[in-house]
Amino acid sequence: MKAAEIVERGRRVLRMEREAIQESEARIDGRFAKAVDILARSTGRAIVSGVGKSGLVGRKIAATLTSTGTPATFLHPSESLHGDLGIVGSSDVAILISKSGESNELVQLLDHLKRLGVCTIGIVGEIDSTLGRHTDVALDAWVKEEACVLDLAPTTSTTVALAIGDALAIALLEEKGFKSEDFARLHPAGALGRKLLTQVRDVMVTGNLVPILSEDSTMREAVVQLAERRGIAVVRDDNGKVAGVVTSGDLTRLMEREENVMPVPVRTVMTTAPRIARDDELGSAVVYRMEQHGIISMPVVDENDKLVGVIHLHDLMRAGVV
Repeated sequence: MKAAEIVERGRRVLRMEREAIQESEARIDGRFAKAVDILARSTGRAIVSGVGKSGLVGRKIAATLTSTGTPATFLHPSESLHGDLGIVGSSDVAILISKSGESNELVQLLDHLKRLGVCTIGIVGEIDSTLGRHTDVALDAWVKEEACVLDLAPTTSTTVALAIGDALAIALLEEKGFKSEDFARLHPAGALGRKLLTQVRDVMVTGNLVPILSEDSTMREAVVQLAERRGIAVVRDDNGKVAGVVTSGDLTRLMEREENVMPVPVRTVMTTAPRIARDDELGSAVVYRMEQHGIISMPVVDENDKLVGVIHLHDLMRAGVV
């Protein structure tokens, strides 16, 4: 019975935090849009501040903003009053986080920020608080109660504040048109960076290794290419563009119908509208299409639709894209 009680305690906390976020979602309104607009228009940084657990949430929000294209830094409110305020410029935007909206250090910081002409956004648990009334935009982070049975330890309140910070960062990301390539440039290390930075041109087969047939070729020539070039041959027209592809599967199906496949023209066997990759595409996008259509290789074309290579799933796997 005790184990079941412990499990239920854990579920109760998760349930309370889920419900708190749902209630917070319902209160998102035009103030949120205004906050995103302020951040999007800013030519400075986002300065995030909070005390105690709100400060820990603020550090994470600052990190998320920075990683999604909005330079941000965490400013401890106490340290700001002892010299660190010097990092703040008038073009910055300050995000102040407080459940009560009355944290003495943050109220003092707000006063100094106002004197510097800094635009301020509050994430506050009490809209009718000092911070709620005097920040330029106040986002409602009210919660009915903490998940702590004593209603003391910050739990649901910090979860909601963090979720609102995530919402700001992602809405801002979309507002700025931040793309996966931009994300990759900020995360160059590890598997994520490799996956996002890998373009088709980085791993495709090129030059003499590209299995090319002309439209006048026969399956005799195709068989050689299929054997030497991993099961695909690209039929190229006189303009250097892809006319079709022949695969090992095409050869197998032909052999089931014809006793002598060698003199058969490739134009009667090839797929005339094959799946094609562009050399500037991300490898992850090509992997998705390969999985969707059950294929393991594609011809690659440039911006002028000219054949420039072949991309294989195995090469993408070796590059860490898969």
